Amino acid sequence: MDSTRFAFFFFFFIAFLSTTRAYDPCPSRKPKSDGSDLSVIHIYGKCSPFDSPKPTSWATTVLNMAAEDPQRLTYLVGKSRVSSVPIAPGQVINIGNYVARVKIGTPGQLMFMVLDTSADTSWLPCTGCSGCSSTMFSQNTSTTYGPLDCATSECVEARGLSCPTATGNCLFNQSYGGDDSSFSATLSRDSLQLANDVIPSYVFGCIGAVSGKSIPPQGLLGLGRGSMSLLSQSGSLYSGVFSYCLPSFRSYYFSGSLKLGPNGQPKTIKFTPLLKNPHRPSLYYVNLTGISVGRVNVPIPPELLGLNPNTGAGTILDSGTVITRFVPAAYNAIKEAFRNQTQGPFSSLGAFDTCFSVTHENVAPKMTFHFTGLDVVLPMENTLIHSSAGTLACLAMASAPDNVNSVLNVIANLQQQNLRILFDVANSRVGIAREICN
Repeated sequence: MDSTRFAFFFFFFIAFLSTTRAYDPCPSRKPKSDGSDLSVIHIYGKCSPFDSPKPTSWATTVLNMAAEDPQRLTYLVGKSRVSSVPIAPGQVINIGNYVARVKIGTPGQLMFMVLDTSADTSWLPCTGCSGCSSTMFSQNTSTTYGPLDCATSECVEARGLSCPTATGNCLFNQSYGGDDSSFSATLSRDSLQLANDVIPSYVFGCIGAVSGKSIPPQGLLGLGRGSMSLLSQSGSLYSGVFSYCLPSFRSYYFSGSLKLGPNGQPKTIKFTPLLKNPHRPSLYYVNLTGISVGRVNVPIPPELLGLNPNTGAGTILDSGTVITRFVPAAYNAIKEAFRNQTQGPFSSLGAFDTCFSVTHENVAPKMTFHFTGLDVVLPMENTLIHSSAGTLACLAMASAPDNVNSVLNVIANLQQQNLRILFDVANSRVGIAREICN
């Protein structure tokens, strides 16, 4: 995970083991007999274990959190079986994303860790942490916990590492989020349990001190492509394969799913090559060849969308950014094509600069992303977002902010909703298919 980690997450999901009894409104509170599923529910939902203030409007909350996407962009510029995890949308103040209900240590201690597709190293707050939340991993009560010293090969993998002495513990410091938040941690090893799957000797950062407000309160689980990620450390267990289907923000209970491993994945799904940038190896690059708005193929120079390893330019899939961002020249062309086929007048709302009366929504054109070997027609709910008053509809995309100096196009989670996104790292491909998971 990069030492200049600037990630801001916008949707926070609580994971639970669940049953499917119709009479139980919160089935995730009771574990299945086989323990094979992890359920994820809205942090503001009726089944949430947290006393979080309920938002007055999901649309208002999305607008507020989308305003923080520039910090996410800043970070991105700088850097044999299956477990089925039911997921649902969630929102939280300041931070969020998807969190999985996992267990760390022996005996297992329950933690809700943020899932991040653009991070490798995992980390969580440990007992004695200064500035951490009240929920911490008690490393002293785990019989399988152990810190790693500087002599271990894993120590060189963690960015920002520091070795006070040749035989001391491997320490590292990392920045995180958009408000100069940071943490210091000891690289450690312990058992990680996901549903019935146990990954022994999982390497993660045991956080000892936190500054700032953006650190996920119960840690982060890295789903990136690097050697310290969950996929790499799980070895043959998941064979480098996972997928997810993100339900709409409006979905109340858990209804999507995160699937780890090749089994249980869709049998019929179209793939596009998964590309790799050696300078940003954790990110999931894809070859976006063009964009259509309605029947108009938007004139975008290929170099604005395609991978350039020398500059880091290209297009990535990212679970932590709320709305899709394009480099300014590409976005301006998309916006113009959209406005030409939609009735104005147009206004701005937060991060969105193409808003119009909902009475004209019926003439809004569909948008298609063209990838190598794959076309994805976005559902209208993935294209438009509405104001909390319900009077405006806005194109739910934006330009990368000028101060970020971004060369990345980021296909974000709002545009991924109700799609099955399958990452097959072993075969260097990404599959995308329509799937209703609301």
